[in-house]
Amino acid sequence: MQIGYARVSTQDQNLALQRDALEAAGCARIFVEKASGAQRDRPELRAAIDYMRASDVLVVWKLDRLARSLKQLIETIEDLGQRGIGLRSLTEAMDTSTSGGRLIFHIFGALAEFERSIIRERTLAGLKAAQACGRIGGRPAALAEDDLVAARALMREPGITMRDIARRLKVAPSTLYRHLPGGRGALLVQSEELSRSGSARGSG
Repeated sequence: MQIGYARVSTQDQNLALQRDALEAAGCARIFVEKASGAQRDRPELRAAIDYMRASDVLVVWKLDRLARSLKQLIETIEDLGQRGIGLRSLTEAMDTSTSGGRLIFHIFGALAEFERSIIRERTLAGLKAAQACGRIGGRPAALAEDDLVAARALMREPGITMRDIARRLKVAPSTLYRHLPGGRGALLVQSEELSRSGSARGSG
């Protein structure tokens, strides 16, 4: 079964040309998308693919109706191939039921694998660089333990604000609060608890 897919943007609402071409090609049903091709959420395309079964063929007027970037086109064609769904583009005369069309499927699949390999290589290179600098991975701590000791000492001075302390340590106030939740109030509570604990031990 051949299923048609047409897409019109908000700038060009005329889909008569696409619909006529898809009907002439023998499409049993046509799904129409009224959204930008760059938009990742394409519910009508997803509905068309979900409606189709293996050996069915998705027909488009032009490849740019299916996607607006090479990356998006590769992802879509790879998804179709994994589901056993064919693709036919009327303008580019591409048809995966032919040997030439099947070759195009393989080429797009190779491009997708190439992109994944590049991403993996970059990720591994980044991890090795981080390990060489003494980091295991993830975001490094913004404040070292020495910085936190200095911050706690400054917090005991009533005339110095948390913003002043953050400025001295060259970090954002939010970073300071992330490392010292509760700020000066929490520090005072901890100091009082320690003081009471020390007094209790002395009296005992």
